[in-house]
Amino acid sequence: MPELAPALLAAYVGLGLLVGFVAGLLGVGGGLIIVPVLIMLLHAQGLAAGIEPQVALGTSLASILFTSLSSVRAHHRRGAVDWSLVGRIAPGILAGTLAGALVAAQLPATLLKLFFVVFLFYAAAQMWLDFKPAPHRGLPGRAGTTLAGGVIGAVSSWVGIGGGTLSVPFMLWHNIPLHRAIATSAAIGFPIAFAGAIGYVLGGHNSPDLPAASLGFVYLPALAGIVIGSVLTAPLGAATAHRLPVRPLKRVFALLLLALALRMASTV
Repeated sequence: MPELAPALLAAYVGLGLLVGFVAGLLGVGGGLIIVPVLIMLLHAQGLAAGIEPQVALGTSLASILFTSLSSVRAHHRRGAVDWSLVGRIAPGILAGTLAGALVAAQLPATLLKLFFVVFLFYAAAQMWLDFKPAPHRGLPGRAGTTLAGGVIGAVSSWVGIGGGTLSVPFMLWHNIPLHRAIATSAAIGFPIAFAGAIGYVLGGHNSPDLPAASLGFVYLPALAGIVIGSVLTAPLGAATAHRLPVRPLKRVFALLLLALALRMASTV
């Protein structure tokens, strides 16, 4: 098994620096960047051969465990989190994410890559168009909210994100104001990350091809580098967001997602 080179560890920290800045700047999770870039890094170094998507997804979700805490705390201090909705949707989130991660752990790498590419195109279009669905109805009952949480959690586990790309439109569609939807989505990201990380740890514990220093499909050196880097630059991104127009920045991010989608599509 190849040894972890200092240059590779530096690349993980660099990835975290980029992810933290983008998350602070645009208020989006870094999973859409972490997963494709980490797949490329693992592949280039010959690590996790054949299971790069699972390792990238598990590591991405584990990193969100750490990075979501500061975001949730900040939103909670402003009283913006709808904790009653978090409590209603959390059972579906936990079940859907855990089940999705356990299923993904057994799937062929090509299928996971293809699913991720399709989702990247969707996310890029959403970001470019600044899509916000018009409110049409109130929130569904407990059963409907649980089902929605299950779908959001399952999809999030297959793309390694905290769910904001899905949960914010869901809440906007159900008449929740934007600032409250974003804050509540940040809180929902923690159970997604928790259940997803557990699922990928359990799903990968018997895999024979894991790189050294892995906990199931969570690659600890990459996790440490991403968390360290993102903690450093998230405040800088947030400060920059107050000085620059958001719409052009979102379009730049959409182009980045499109480039990553095309790059990954060429390897499927």
